Formats: sequence, structure tokens, C-alpha cells
Amino acid sequence: MENQTLVKEICPTKTQLWINNGALLVDVREKEEVAQLAYNVPNIVNIPLTEFEERFAEIPRDREVVVVCKSGVRSLRAAAFLINNGYDQVVNMKHGIIRWVQKGFPTIGDASSVLINGNSHSCSCSGC
Repeated sequence: MENQTLVKEICPTKTQLWINNGALLVDVREKEEVAQLAYNVPNIVNIPLTEFEERFAEIPRDREVVVVCKSGVRSLRAAAFLINNGYDQVVNMKHGIIRWVQKGFPTIGDASSVLINGNSHSCSCSGC
């Protein structure tokens, strides 16, 4: 999980485009985190990072995959792991569910925990 330079990153806005085109979201947060606040999108699977190396084969290799988490750090590690294991249609979503909520994208659960610092944000991704 060390070679993270190979991972392409996209912002939540671009992630919406990928979702609309049928991409699979892989949420690597722990089950308790997902139970509190989840992405409300079709085609999502939760494989916690703590189980990722044992379960990553559940992710189809022939499909576009966006790996997500709370802030984008754990998902970056998981995306790099997938790429290093032969997946070639994988991207990481920068800034995780924190930015997702700030952008007003659909969630299930209590978003207040990720909005503690308010709604202001900066994003270098075009379209954010």
C-alpha cells in the first residue's frame, strides 16, 4: 500500500459523473462510521480498510471504481492497493464524505458530525 503516486484522484463533483456512468463506490470506512453517516448512491459496497486485504477480490476488475472514506486518506491507501493488485479503473475521491456533505450531495444519517468546521472549503479540482 505504499506506492500512492499511481492513484488518480477526483473530487466529489466528478465522482457524481462517475456514479451517473455506473461506477461502483467502495467505502472503506468502518461499519460503525457508515451506520452513522452513509453515501446515498446506487452501486456502493462497504469494505472496511481493516478487512480490505482479505476482501478486495469482491470488487469487480472490469468496472470503474471510486474508493471513498471520511477524508480521503484511507481510501487513497486502498486505491493504491487495488492498483498494485492489477485493478486499472480505480480512482480515489479526494476529501471524502466531509467534502461530499459540504457540497450538499446525498447522504443517509447524521451529517452534523462532519460539518463541525462549517461549510467553507477550498478545492483545486475543477468543478468543485
